[in-house]
Amino acid sequence: MSEPDASFVSFSEVQKSYDGETLVVKNLNLDIARGEFVTMLGPSGSGKTTCLMMLAGFETATHGEIYLDGRGINNVAPHRRNIGMVFQNYALFPHMTVAENLAFPLEVRKQPKDEIRDKVERALDMVRLKGFGTRRPAQLSGGQQQRVALARALVFEPKLVLLDEPLGALDKNLREEMQYELKHIHENLGLTMVFVTHDQSEALTMSDRIAVFDDGVIQQIDSPDVLYEQPKNAFVAYFIGENNRFLGTVKEMSGDECLVDIGNGVDIRCKPVNVSGVGDKTTLSLRPERVSIDPEPGAVPNVLDAKVLELIYLGDHIRTRVSVAGNDEFVVKIPNSHEHSALAEGETVKVGWASADCRALDA
Repeated sequence: MSEPDASFVSFSEVQKSYDGETLVVKNLNLDIARGEFVTMLGPSGSGKTTCLMMLAGFETATHGEIYLDGRGINNVAPHRRNIGMVFQNYALFPHMTVAENLAFPLEVRKQPKDEIRDKVERALDMVRLKGFGTRRPAQLSGGQQQRVALARALVFEPKLVLLDEPLGALDKNLREEMQYELKHIHENLGLTMVFVTHDQSEALTMSDRIAVFDDGVIQQIDSPDVLYEQPKNAFVAYFIGENNRFLGTVKEMSGDECLVDIGNGVDIRCKPVNVSGVGDKTTLSLRPERVSIDPEPGAVPNVLDAKVLELIYLGDHIRTRVSVAGNDEFVVKIPNSHEHSALAEGETVKVGWASADCRALDA
């Protein structure tokens, strides 16, 4: 069975249920282009890992079809899919050396010994572990073991590489280093990669596109910048990055703007995204870096009084928590400059923002 669509990986109306009643994945339709780095992002239980396991062949779709390079693979055994896999726990063989771990998938495929030796050396070079072939996994750091696991997934030149939270066990600095490492390997080799994580910063750093999962459904799939700047619903807005939010009711609609009553006699001008008309309940989404302190008079349509509750110095910016219109968790990210260095807790200021930066989403 083949699929006429040109996409390299394709989920067509895929469903998954473990008990015959509850759907963990609901009518998934997703196309991934050859050479693309796609991240499946979402909270625990959202269906992202189940999708990866169905693609790998470790889980079977209850309904629908999964295609790889135009071929239906629902009934193809995992080892016949030519897919590389990297797990969070690395899954290295402790009794084998690094070189033997890398040679294993090639030996299983009955490749000639000379070819195996050359491919192992190339794979070690690729992940910057030349000279480590004789060591055992226990003699390596966590980051080095992660590189070996990645090299083993790449050594047999798979069509597709799947990564299931592979950086989860690393400390913060090493995790960030490996994010760039993975991104560069992807770019240099032109591989198709599907990555699963619940870490939003990881997804934003590495991906060509991010599919945000919740309750077995992709809520939005877009490039990192579009996902962050233009979330389509309240779940995506609050799962990706930090947000200020107000709950309110649409009071007026006029083209690309609407007026929302957030209570206490306060109206906010914003961009209507997930509202249809006057009277709709809505959640307003506003990124902290889009808010200015004491804006020039007339510069922005939304200006409110605020009381500074907390100042946290974070190097490149100062995270400022203020109380605005009854919301004590309103955050402003102020670039670290002399301009706002005199700001003090307890001080009263004005905060302001453009209507286009405030999105009226679903209630």
